[in-house]
Amino acid sequence: MQGTADDDEEGEGDVVEPGQPDDSSEEEEEDADEERRIREGFIVDEDEEEEEEEDEEEERKRRKRRKKHHRRRREEEDDLEEDDLDLLEENTGGTFKKSRLKRLVRRGRSESPPTASSSKRRAVVESSDEDLDGDALPKVQDIQQIWDDQRDEFDDDADGDIDDFIEYDDEEEGGMPMDERAREEQRKERRRQQQELRRKSRAAHPELAGIDANAWAEIHDVFGDGHEYDWALVADEEAEYEQETQKDMTLQTVFEPSEIREHLLTEDDNLIRARDTPERMQLTTSSLSEAASISLHQTITAEDLNKDGARWVTLRLSPEKQKQFFSADGTFQHLQGELVMAVTFTLRAMFVEEYEVPFIWTHRRDYISHFDANDARSPRFELLTLPELWRIHALGQKYRSLVERRNALSASYNRLGVTDTYYTDEIFPAIDGVELVADTSEWLLMKYKDRKQNAAAFSFHDDDEVEGKKHKMPSRVSAYELAKKSIVSRLADGFGIASHEVVLNFVNETRLHYVDNQNLDPLIYAEQFADPDPAKALAPEELLRRARMIIATELGKDPLLRDHMRQLFRKNALVSVSPTDRGRAKIDEQHVYYPFKYLLNKPVETLIESSQFLYILKAEQELLVTVTIHLPSEIKDNFERRLIDAFSSDLLRESTKAWNEERSRVVQEVMEQHLIPAAVKWMREFLREEEEDYVSSRCGDELRKRIDIAPYYNPQNSQMKFGDTPSVLALSWGKGDPQKDAICIVFMDNGGRMREWIKIDNLVDTETRDEFVDIIRRRKPEVIIVGGFTLATAKLSQRVKEIVAGRSSYDPNSTFGDVFDIPVIYVSDELARIYHHNSRSKLEFSSLPPNARYCVGLARYVQSPLNEYAAVGPDIAALSFDDEDQHLVPIDKLLVSLEHALVDVVNKVGVDINRTITDRYYQHLLPFVCGLGPRKARELVSKIDELGGSLVNRNQFIKSGILTTKIFLNAAGFLRITQEQDDLKTKHRMDDEQAPDPLDDTRIHPEDYELARKMATDALELDEEDIHDEHPSHVVGLIMQDRENDKKLSELNLDEFAISLFNASQEMKRHTLNVIRDELLRPFSEQRSPFPPIDGWKVLTMLSSETQKTLHIGLIVSVHVYRTKPEVVHVRLDSGLEGVIKHEYLVDDNPGAEKPVKGKTIQGVIIDVKIDHEHDIFEVELSSRWSDVAENDTEFRRKQRDIYWNRTHYEKDQDILARKKRAEVTKTRRIIKHPNFHNFNTSHAEQYLDSQQRGDVVIRPSSKGIDHLAVTWKVDDKLYQHIDITEKGYDPTGQNTDTQFVVDASHTYIDLDELIVRHINAMSRRVEDLMAHDRFKPGSEDELHLFLKNQLLANPAKSMYGFTLNRKRPGHFNLCFLANKDSTVQTWPVRVTPEAYYLFEAPAVGVPELCDAFKVR
Repeated sequence: MQGTADDDEEGEGDVVEPGQPDDSSEEEEEDADEERRIREGFIVDEDEEEEEEEDEEEERKRRKRRKKHHRRRREEEDDLEEDDLDLLEENTGGTFKKSRLKRLVRRGRSESPPTASSSKRRAVVESSDEDLDGDALPKVQDIQQIWDDQRDEFDDDADGDIDDFIEYDDEEEGGMPMDERAREEQRKERRRQQQELRRKSRAAHPELAGIDANAWAEIHDVFGDGHEYDWALVADEEAEYEQETQKDMTLQTVFEPSEIREHLLTEDDNLIRARDTPERMQLTTSSLSEAASISLHQTITAEDLNKDGARWVTLRLSPEKQKQFFSADGTFQHLQGELVMAVTFTLRAMFVEEYEVPFIWTHRRDYISHFDANDARSPRFELLTLPELWRIHALGQKYRSLVERRNALSASYNRLGVTDTYYTDEIFPAIDGVELVADTSEWLLMKYKDRKQNAAAFSFHDDDEVEGKKHKMPSRVSAYELAKKSIVSRLADGFGIASHEVVLNFVNETRLHYVDNQNLDPLIYAEQFADPDPAKALAPEELLRRARMIIATELGKDPLLRDHMRQLFRKNALVSVSPTDRGRAKIDEQHVYYPFKYLLNKPVETLIESSQFLYILKAEQELLVTVTIHLPSEIKDNFERRLIDAFSSDLLRESTKAWNEERSRVVQEVMEQHLIPAAVKWMREFLREEEEDYVSSRCGDELRKRIDIAPYYNPQNSQMKFGDTPSVLALSWGKGDPQKDAICIVFMDNGGRMREWIKIDNLVDTETRDEFVDIIRRRKPEVIIVGGFTLATAKLSQRVKEIVAGRSSYDPNSTFGDVFDIPVIYVSDELARIYHHNSRSKLEFSSLPPNARYCVGLARYVQSPLNEYAAVGPDIAALSFDDEDQHLVPIDKLLVSLEHALVDVVNKVGVDINRTITDRYYQHLLPFVCGLGPRKARELVSKIDELGGSLVNRNQFIKSGILTTKIFLNAAGFLRITQEQDDLKTKHRMDDEQAPDPLDDTRIHPEDYELARKMATDALELDEEDIHDEHPSHVVGLIMQDRENDKKLSELNLDEFAISLFNASQEMKRHTLNVIRDELLRPFSEQRSPFPPIDGWKVLTMLSSETQKTLHIGLIVSVHVYRTKPEVVHVRLDSGLEGVIKHEYLVDDNPGAEKPVKGKTIQGVIIDVKIDHEHDIFEVELSSRWSDVAENDTEFRRKQRDIYWNRTHYEKDQDILARKKRAEVTKTRRIIKHPNFHNFNTSHAEQYLDSQQRGDVVIRPSSKGIDHLAVTWKVDDKLYQHIDITEKGYDPTGQNTDTQFVVDASHTYIDLDELIVRHINAMSRRVEDLMAHDRFKPGSEDELHLFLKNQLLANPAKSMYGFTLNRKRPGHFNLCFLANKDSTVQTWPVRVTPEAYYLFEAPAVGVPELCDAFKVR
């Protein structure tokens, strides 16, 4: 039997079969073909030989590492330690000595003991089956040991054992180095010697005697040769080695952090997956947000919620709820208790039992509704709506944060080790907001700063933590602290009442604490506290000021007083806005900020449900307006008077009157420096947060409207059912360019799969039209969608409708052949526009062109708007849900509202869990299922895929460990497992765990399955004996198939059933029973609204970007005339929208009026807009009459002013602006009859010359006086020289003819033409000449410097120079030169005059002379 190279890891050494002679005579009998094959195998190219040598070298290094690794492992694990041998001696009575000799064995084989080891030891520690090298051989007991012994003979890896035993160095004993070939020869010789030793030893094997080669071959055929699994041993060994060498390798060491976050594989993601808590409840923000992180909030207890949580949340639920339930004349005032109980239940379900909003709304609605169990006829009234449940969830999160912060505050107070009754009795019980917590912590820090242990004493769970060593931070000592530690604090005590006592008097509106009056006047009393040292002594007035500051600070920091001021601002604050100087000029009547440019005293109550304050803050950030938030004077005065009353004394002495005046000053300081600024700051943030919530909520409502619609449904199609997915044929012409864009046609079947797509040039040619008709005939779509990016799409739609109808709209008598009863419609393409360019479309349909992917997006939207919006993911925030205000909301807050809408509708519809495994597009719905999220959804799909890819019933979620308990309870009712009709008829055993359950294909929660079965049994009038041996839900299948199921279920008295359930177990199930009945009749019936037809304005906006604002009647627009007829002129707007100007609106009746001509752009007033998208008509009617255009459209473009407009301020600013304009006109108005004169200022002149040639001139009025003119001429692009001209002998009447125009003492001209020709043009020619020189370099001076340095590097022996324009002095030049490589660049000015160039003061009449002047100088 011939060994193969695979049997030996090194591919060397011969295998000698048992019973065969050990000589070379057999080699001559080898087959000739085999000999030729071997010979050819050793004849290799040099390149192959080098590659083999490199591979062998790498293999040897790898083996050597592995040998060392196994040697260490065997030394550590396999050797019997001395203690082990001693223990064996004690238990067996034998003697055991640890062998000092070792045989290294590869692939984890046992080490062989020495041959001369004791027989007693052999009884305990067996010898290796491979140990055949010794003289004494073990006695073979059975045939199996033959294979053990033969393993050593036939296993070529046994040679490897010798390799392990016989180690070699890089040098021989003689010290001469060995090359690789010599080492290979030595290795072969050693193997040959070892094989010969084995052959000799085989003579001592009696069990091998008499077995010839044929017998061995037969044995090998039956049992193999023992090498069948060597590859596995090698693989396992190498894997183990690699695993140990890479045991520290993690995802973080292999992948970029961004990739780990993208695939949701961070440690936080793993923790979220593992916790038995709904994913969205574990995140700080929306699961759609890329910045979503794990929430660190502590779990709130039911005790916290029951104590005051429900009251806290209920009072903040909404103004409408407060009015209806808590006002004396409220409509539902009698249900106030039931509302609080419903809120309590909701909070407990959310934050203790951890149920998400959809679960509560669907399966616990009875607990948030009112149903009188004593009166079955009373209607069920819903106390809370679905949006209010989300509001409760948000408020519950805020309350949880409040509880955590309040607990942290208590811990901080306890660590201070003080007893403060004012804190414990008054402040802490009043804390009902995080603002009060912050104020209280600041108050404690002020009052007990010396007792504070460390900076962490007042930290909270969500404050930033400082890691590592904490360094001592520099502390800021305030004026209050300095004064408090000085003798001034004793003077402050002289005011006779503590600050907290003043607050208690104020809050309770009565004198709980009285003032201890001083007999002395305040100034006289203050003198007692002056420093005895005259040099250090302060005036009594200064001492009193500091004392007032102490008391004012303590009052201003008081939490109760601050909270009272906040409440005043919350109810009564007014907002005023005034423009800055910049804002007056920039905010015109068409500006978005114009409505509040002069806002005056607008109540904050009117701002909450709007977005105006967000715009105000944005305008303030742009430095266009200033914002003032203040209290009405009567409210402020009343607060101040109450505080003074709480602080003052009633005694009538003169000193008391003086002290009361000091107290009044304290109160004023408290108001102006503490209470009002803090309240204003809070009010700004409160309004901002409320308006952001309002706008984001509006965006969520808009998304809910867009996704809460069923797939497209055609009532005329008898084969379709409402809620079925239609098959769709979508086509688009792109931008509609016949030379560039082809028509792409895509067909999607009713399973959402793309079955076919084609591309045709047009629908006019017979061949392409027939191709389009053919795909309609073959595929039979239920709806045809037309989309595109321009108004050319309307022509395509019109052509498609003609083909489908089989006749032309121009010639009703002509026919195309087939007639199809298929609707052709437009749909919104906002999702398709995103889809056709994003990565998701390229991944799903990489072979399709963008236009075809756009058609896929259109078709998918028609088949399931919900699925398409869910598939957008985080990019959903890029869609427009509120055109005007959406950009004002932070992206994370917007994503939260949008996610709420998706969660609501996805759970309303339900998700087919088995379909999510096979359909990746449909899988986008799964993260929005109640209890799940992106991470848990991925894990759910992965686990089901491992179990075979499908589930039979909902029980498998728990029994197979797919979902944890809380996640199952949240999600079970929304994950449907579709059932075939045959499954409803099939009978299953009662204990059959793999039996399908018809209730799994309903919205009924598993906890209510028994109720459903009970209802089905009662409706069918069956007894328990009738269904005793059947599956529990078999009766449900019967009622579902019953033709009279509606009648039978309607006869059940669900009110009495609900009352009996409540009396028996206190379970509230009235709404649940209705749901069960509906689901037994129509499982997972479609509850969404029908697919709405698109509005004509939306189609026009989609195709042209024109809106009702841009096409408002009365606006003036520019139009291009492309066709003229006697009775009408056809025009086109910039957007591509076409329009007409009828004859009576072309021109006025004036005889000289010119009619518009073809190719001209004219102004027109919009007088009508005609939109009929069903007939593809989009047209504007205009008037081009001068009388209509001249009226202007300012009134139509002006923004509406706010009703709280400050007319006085506005008129005052307008008057100032008008006076300034008149002054400017008067100052600059001059009439000079010259073609180059313009009434421009500097910027206007430069703007005018920007498009002119170099050297062009503008003469204009000068700001230096009526007898001055300014001349501006263009030197180069964006470079202009302004020259002041004095008009000597100026006469305003124009009678003086001896006027001279003086530039300077050397240049005087008699008229403007001479000035232009002899001065401006002369300088312009000199500038042109120098710019044309080869030494001139355009660009900046720095660029010239770099050029000179590079030139010098190329030519080190030369000096380099060049010219460039002087940008700081237009009309002049800079001469830059570099003398040698060690010098720096020098710059000399070159002045240009009409007669010469001047290098310093040296004139040069030409450019060559200028260069010579430089070289000579």
